[in-house]
Amino acid sequence: MRSSDLTLTVSIINYRTGDMTLACVGSVLADLGDIPARVVVVDNLSNDGSAEQIEAWIAQQGPEVPVTLVRSPTNSGFSGGHNQGMAAAPADFYLILNSDALIRPGFFAALLDAAKAHPRAGLLAPRLEDDDGTRQVSCFRFPSPASELIRGASTGVVTRVLGRFAVPLAMPPAPDQIEWASFACILLRKEMVAAIGPMDEGYFLYFEDTEYCLRARRAGWRIAYIPQARAVHFRGGSAPVKTLARERKRLPGYYYASRARFLRQAHGRAGLWAANLMWHLGRALAQVRRVAGKAVPAPNAREARDIWINAFRHSGDSRAAR
Repeated sequence: MRSSDLTLTVSIINYRTGDMTLACVGSVLADLGDIPARVVVVDNLSNDGSAEQIEAWIAQQGPEVPVTLVRSPTNSGFSGGHNQGMAAAPADFYLILNSDALIRPGFFAALLDAAKAHPRAGLLAPRLEDDDGTRQVSCFRFPSPASELIRGASTGVVTRVLGRFAVPLAMPPAPDQIEWASFACILLRKEMVAAIGPMDEGYFLYFEDTEYCLRARRAGWRIAYIPQARAVHFRGGSAPVKTLARERKRLPGYYYASRARFLRQAHGRAGLWAANLMWHLGRALAQVRRVAGKAVPAPNAREARDIWINAFRHSGDSRAAR
Protein backbone atom coordinates (compact mmCIF):
# COMPACT_ATOMS: atom_id res chain seq x y z
CA MET A 1 0.00 0.00 0.00
CA ARG A 2 1.33 3.45 -0.86
CA SER A 3 1.61 5.97 1.99
CA SER A 4 -0.67 8.34 0.07
CA ASP A 5 -3.45 5.75 0.33
CA LEU A 6 -3.36 5.68 4.13
CA THR A 7 -6.27 6.88 6.21
CA LEU A 8 -4.27 6.71 9.42
CA THR A 9 -0.69 6.68 10.66
CA VAL A 10 -0.07 5.81 14.30
CA SER A 11 3.18 7.30 15.59
CA ILE A 12 4.72 5.75 18.73
CA ILE A 13 8.07 6.68 20.27
CA ASN A 14 10.17 4.00 21.89
CA TYR A 15 12.80 5.05 24.38
CA ARG A 16 13.96 2.08 26.40
CA THR A 17 10.42 0.71 26.79
CA GLY A 18 10.56 -2.32 24.48
CA ASP A 19 7.96 -4.53 26.20
CA MET A 20 5.62 -1.61 26.81
CA THR A 21 5.95 -0.38 23.23
CA LEU A 22 5.11 -3.82 21.82
CA ALA A 23 2.06 -4.07 24.09
CA CYS A 24 0.95 -0.67 22.80
CA VAL A 25 1.47 -1.74 19.17
CA GLY A 26 -0.47 -4.96 19.82
CA SER A 27 -3.47 -3.04 21.16
CA VAL A 28 -3.43 -0.79 18.08
CA LEU A 29 -3.30 -3.70 15.64
CA ALA A 30 -6.12 -5.48 17.46
CA ASP A 31 -8.48 -2.54 16.89
CA LEU A 32 -7.53 -1.30 13.42
CA GLY A 33 -9.75 -3.72 11.53
CA ASP A 34 -9.79 -2.88 7.81
CA ILE A 35 -8.71 0.78 8.24
CA PRO A 36 -5.89 1.56 5.76
CA ALA A 37 -3.23 2.33 8.34
CA ARG A 38 0.42 2.05 9.27
CA VAL A 39 2.03 1.97 12.70
CA VAL A 40 5.38 3.76 12.83
CA VAL A 41 7.57 3.11 15.87
CA VAL A 42 10.36 5.68 16.20
CA ASP A 43 13.25 4.52 18.36
CA ASN A 44 14.83 7.60 19.91
CA LEU A 45 18.34 6.16 20.13
CA SER A 46 17.51 3.90 23.07
CA ASN A 47 20.81 1.99 22.92
CA ASP A 48 19.44 -0.62 25.31
CA GLY A 49 18.47 -3.40 22.91
CA SER A 50 14.80 -2.40 22.71
CA ALA A 51 15.08 -1.26 19.08
CA GLU A 52 16.48 -4.67 18.17
CA GLN A 53 13.69 -6.31 20.18
CA ILE A 54 11.04 -4.39 18.23
CA GLU A 55 12.80 -5.04 14.91
CA ALA A 56 12.86 -8.79 15.62
CA TRP A 57 9.17 -8.75 16.58
CA ILE A 58 8.24 -7.00 13.34
CA ALA A 59 10.23 -9.55 11.32
CA GLN A 60 8.42 -12.39 13.07
CA GLN A 61 5.01 -10.96 12.15
CA GLY A 62 5.71 -11.03 8.41
CA PRO A 63 5.39 -8.38 5.69
CA GLU A 64 1.61 -8.10 5.92
CA VAL A 65 1.73 -6.52 9.38
CA PRO A 66 1.65 -2.71 8.86
CA VAL A 67 4.37 -1.79 11.34
CA THR A 68 7.56 0.13 10.51
CA LEU A 69 10.54 0.83 12.77
CA VAL A 70 12.35 4.13 12.26
CA ARG A 71 15.70 4.48 14.03
CA SER A 72 16.38 8.09 14.91
CA PRO A 73 20.09 8.97 14.75
CA THR A 74 19.64 11.09 17.89
CA ASN A 75 17.34 11.24 20.88
CA SER A 76 15.15 13.86 19.25
CA GLY A 77 12.66 14.15 22.10
CA PHE A 78 8.88 14.03 21.84
CA SER A 79 8.43 16.53 19.02
CA GLY A 80 11.34 15.29 16.93
CA GLY A 81 10.35 11.67 17.33
CA HIS A 82 6.73 12.18 16.31
CA ASN A 83 7.72 14.47 13.45
CA GLN A 84 9.76 11.56 12.11
CA GLY A 85 6.84 9.18 12.65
CA MET A 86 4.40 11.36 10.72
CA ALA A 87 6.88 12.03 7.91
CA ALA A 88 7.54 8.31 7.46
CA ALA A 89 3.95 7.56 6.38
CA PRO A 90 1.80 10.49 5.17
CA ALA A 91 -1.89 9.89 5.86
CA ASP A 92 -5.24 11.64 6.28
CA PHE A 93 -4.92 11.46 10.08
CA TYR A 94 -2.07 10.98 12.54
CA LEU A 95 -2.52 9.39 15.94
CA ILE A 96 0.16 10.57 18.34
CA LEU A 97 0.37 7.78 20.91
CA ASN A 98 2.54 7.20 23.97
CA SER A 99 4.24 3.85 24.38
CA ASP A 100 2.73 3.71 27.91
CA ALA A 101 -0.81 3.55 26.49
CA LEU A 102 -3.19 0.83 25.33
CA ILE A 103 -6.12 1.22 22.94
CA ARG A 104 -9.55 0.04 24.11
CA PRO A 105 -11.75 -1.89 21.63
CA GLY A 106 -13.76 0.37 19.31
CA PHE A 107 -11.30 3.25 19.72
CA PHE A 108 -10.49 3.89 16.06
CA ALA A 109 -14.04 3.61 14.78
CA ALA A 110 -15.26 6.12 17.38
CA LEU A 111 -12.43 8.58 16.80
CA LEU A 112 -12.52 8.52 12.99
CA ASP A 113 -16.33 8.80 12.95
CA ALA A 114 -16.01 11.87 15.17
CA ALA A 115 -13.36 13.32 12.85
CA LYS A 116 -15.79 13.08 9.94
CA ALA A 117 -18.54 14.70 11.99
CA HIS A 118 -16.34 17.62 13.11
CA PRO A 119 -14.39 18.83 10.07
CA ARG A 120 -13.09 21.99 11.80
CA ALA A 121 -11.61 19.99 14.65
CA GLY A 122 -7.92 19.72 13.83
CA LEU A 123 -7.23 17.78 17.01
CA LEU A 124 -9.46 15.09 18.51
CA ALA A 125 -8.73 14.03 22.07
CA PRO A 126 -10.03 10.66 23.30
CA ARG A 127 -10.90 9.74 26.86
CA LEU A 128 -7.74 8.78 28.76
CA GLU A 129 -8.19 6.53 31.74
CA ASP A 130 -6.39 4.38 34.28
CA ASP A 131 -6.40 0.64 33.71
CA ASP A 132 -9.35 0.34 36.13
CA GLY A 133 -11.39 2.74 33.96
CA THR A 134 -10.99 5.84 36.13
CA ARG A 135 -11.06 8.90 33.90
CA GLN A 136 -7.89 11.00 33.80
CA VAL A 137 -7.74 14.77 33.43
CA SER A 138 -6.57 15.23 29.85
CA CYS A 139 -7.97 18.62 28.76
CA PHE A 140 -6.66 21.95 29.97
CA ARG A 141 -6.42 25.72 29.80
CA PHE A 142 -3.14 27.34 28.80
CA PRO A 143 -0.65 28.16 31.56
CA SER A 144 -0.55 31.88 32.35
CA PRO A 145 0.67 34.26 35.03
CA ALA A 146 -2.62 33.72 36.87
CA SER A 147 -2.29 29.94 36.74
CA GLU A 148 1.27 30.24 38.09
CA LEU A 149 -0.14 32.19 41.05
CA ILE A 150 -2.53 29.30 41.65
CA ARG A 151 0.27 26.76 41.33
CA GLY A 152 2.59 28.63 43.67
CA ALA A 153 -0.07 29.13 46.34
CA SER A 154 -1.46 25.57 46.26
CA THR A 155 -4.21 26.93 48.50
CA GLY A 156 -7.90 26.30 48.12
CA VAL A 157 -9.12 29.86 48.50
CA VAL A 158 -6.72 31.11 45.80
CA THR A 159 -7.77 28.31 43.46
CA ARG A 160 -11.46 29.10 44.01
CA VAL A 161 -11.06 32.84 43.45
CA LEU A 162 -9.00 32.33 40.28
CA GLY A 163 -10.67 29.11 39.18
CA ARG A 164 -11.32 30.33 35.65
CA PHE A 165 -7.53 30.43 35.13
CA ALA A 166 -6.78 26.98 36.55
CA VAL A 167 -4.97 24.79 34.03
CA PRO A 168 -6.77 21.44 34.60
CA LEU A 169 -10.37 21.30 33.40
CA ALA A 170 -13.17 19.39 35.06
CA MET A 171 -13.85 16.25 33.06
CA PRO A 172 -15.71 15.97 30.78
CA PRO A 173 -14.97 19.55 29.74
CA ALA A 174 -17.27 22.01 28.03
CA PRO A 175 -16.20 22.14 24.36
CA ASP A 176 -15.49 25.87 24.41
CA GLN A 177 -13.21 25.56 27.46
CA ILE A 178 -10.62 23.22 25.93
CA GLU A 179 -7.46 25.14 25.05
CA TRP A 180 -5.11 22.17 24.87
CA ALA A 181 -5.23 18.42 25.36
CA SER A 182 -2.71 15.79 26.31
CA PHE A 183 -0.63 14.35 23.47
CA ALA A 184 -0.33 11.02 25.27
CA CYS A 185 -2.99 10.08 22.74
CA ILE A 186 -4.49 12.50 20.22
CA LEU A 187 -5.61 12.49 16.60
CA LEU A 188 -4.28 15.18 14.26
CA ARG A 189 -5.92 16.08 10.96
CA LYS A 190 -3.66 16.16 7.88
CA GLU A 191 -4.95 19.54 6.69
CA MET A 192 -4.14 21.11 10.03
CA VAL A 193 -0.62 19.64 10.13
CA ALA A 194 -0.03 20.94 6.61
CA ALA A 195 -1.31 24.38 7.56
CA ILE A 196 0.58 24.95 10.83
CA GLY A 197 3.63 22.74 10.28
CA PRO A 198 5.34 20.05 12.34
CA MET A 199 5.72 20.05 16.10
CA ASP A 200 8.25 22.50 17.54
CA GLU A 201 11.53 20.64 18.01
CA GLY A 202 12.78 23.39 20.30
CA TYR A 203 10.94 21.40 22.96
CA PHE A 204 12.63 18.22 24.16
CA LEU A 205 9.91 17.06 26.55
CA TYR A 206 6.85 18.77 28.05
CA PHE A 207 4.80 21.73 26.80
CA GLU A 208 5.23 20.72 23.13
CA ASP A 209 1.59 19.60 23.09
CA THR A 210 0.52 22.85 24.73
CA GLU A 211 2.38 24.91 22.12
CA TYR A 212 1.02 22.87 19.21
CA CYS A 213 -2.54 23.41 20.42
CA LEU A 214 -1.83 27.13 20.83
CA ARG A 215 -0.56 27.31 17.26
CA ALA A 216 -3.58 25.36 15.99
CA ARG A 217 -6.07 27.57 17.81
CA ARG A 218 -4.39 30.72 16.55
CA ALA A 219 -4.80 29.32 13.03
CA GLY A 220 -8.54 28.77 13.56
CA TRP A 221 -8.60 25.04 14.36
CA ARG A 222 -10.44 23.70 17.37
CA ILE A 223 -10.05 20.73 19.70
CA ALA A 224 -12.82 18.17 20.21
CA TYR A 225 -13.05 15.79 23.17
CA ILE A 226 -14.35 12.36 22.14
CA PRO A 227 -15.12 10.26 25.25
CA GLN A 228 -16.46 7.36 23.17
CA ALA A 229 -12.87 6.65 22.11
CA ARG A 230 -11.05 5.28 25.15
CA ALA A 231 -7.38 4.60 25.82
CA VAL A 232 -5.53 3.49 28.93
CA HIS A 233 -2.62 5.71 29.89
CA PHE A 234 -0.22 4.25 32.44
CA ARG A 235 1.85 7.49 32.63
CA GLY A 236 5.56 8.01 32.96
CA GLY A 237 6.84 5.20 30.77
CA SER A 238 10.13 6.83 29.84
CA ALA A 239 10.15 10.23 31.57
CA PRO A 240 10.86 10.82 35.29
CA VAL A 241 9.24 14.23 35.76
CA LYS A 242 5.94 13.12 37.30
CA THR A 243 7.71 10.89 39.81
CA LEU A 244 10.15 13.65 40.72
CA ALA A 245 7.29 16.14 41.12
CA ARG A 246 5.39 13.82 43.47
CA GLU A 247 8.51 13.46 45.59
CA ARG A 248 9.22 17.21 45.42
CA LYS A 249 12.65 16.57 43.99
CA ARG A 250 14.41 18.82 41.50
CA LEU A 251 12.98 18.59 37.99
CA PRO A 252 15.23 18.25 34.92
CA GLY A 253 16.52 21.38 33.23
CA TYR A 254 14.61 20.57 30.04
CA TYR A 255 11.30 20.84 31.93
CA TYR A 256 11.97 24.44 32.97
CA ALA A 257 13.37 25.30 29.55
CA SER A 258 10.16 24.01 27.95
CA ARG A 259 8.03 25.90 30.47
CA ALA A 260 9.89 29.13 29.72
CA ARG A 261 9.68 28.57 25.97
CA PHE A 262 5.91 28.12 26.08
CA LEU A 263 5.20 31.06 28.37
CA ARG A 264 7.34 33.29 26.14
CA GLN A 265 5.59 32.08 22.98
CA ALA A 266 2.12 32.44 24.51
CA HIS A 267 2.52 35.65 26.53
CA GLY A 268 5.79 37.28 25.45
CA ARG A 269 8.92 37.82 27.53
CA ALA A 270 7.03 40.11 29.92
CA GLY A 271 4.43 37.36 30.35
CA LEU A 272 7.14 34.87 31.29
CA TRP A 273 8.58 37.22 33.90
CA ALA A 274 5.07 37.97 35.20
CA ALA A 275 4.38 34.23 35.51
CA ASN A 276 7.56 33.76 37.54
CA LEU A 277 6.72 36.68 39.80
CA MET A 278 3.17 35.38 40.28
CA TRP A 279 4.59 32.00 41.30
CA HIS A 280 6.67 33.74 43.99
CA LEU A 281 3.61 35.70 45.12
CA GLY A 282 1.75 32.41 45.35
CA ARG A 283 4.48 30.95 47.53
CA ALA A 284 4.12 33.98 49.84
CA LEU A 285 0.34 33.57 49.98
CA ALA A 286 0.80 29.89 50.82
CA GLN A 287 2.38 30.91 54.11
CA VAL A 288 -1.06 32.11 55.27
CA ARG A 289 -1.96 28.43 55.67
CA ARG A 290 0.14 28.43 58.83
CA VAL A 291 -2.39 30.75 60.49
CA ALA A 292 -4.99 27.99 60.14
CA GLY A 293 -2.55 25.39 61.39
CA LYS A 294 -2.13 23.83 57.97
CA ALA A 295 1.09 22.68 56.39
CA VAL A 296 2.50 24.70 53.52
CA PRO A 297 2.93 22.49 50.42
CA ALA A 298 6.59 22.32 49.46
CA PRO A 299 7.72 23.35 45.98
CA ASN A 300 10.01 21.17 43.92
CA ALA A 301 13.60 21.36 45.07
CA ARG A 302 15.36 24.53 43.81
CA GLU A 303 12.27 25.59 41.86
CA ALA A 304 12.53 29.22 42.98
CA ARG A 305 15.85 29.36 41.15
CA ASP A 306 15.10 27.05 38.25
CA ILE A 307 12.09 28.95 36.92
CA TRP A 308 14.42 31.91 36.24
CA ILE A 309 17.24 30.02 34.50
CA ASN A 310 15.70 30.40 31.04
CA ALA A 311 13.94 33.72 31.59
CA PHE A 312 16.74 35.70 29.97
CA ARG A 313 17.47 33.38 27.05
CA HIS A 314 16.11 34.25 23.64
CA SER A 315 14.94 30.84 22.46
CA GLY A 316 14.66 28.61 25.51
CA ASP A 317 15.48 25.55 23.40
CA SER A 318 14.95 22.71 25.86
CA ARG A 319 17.10 20.28 23.89
CA ALA A 320 20.14 22.16 25.15
CA ALA A 321 18.98 21.74 28.76
CA ARG A 322 18.93 17.96 28.84
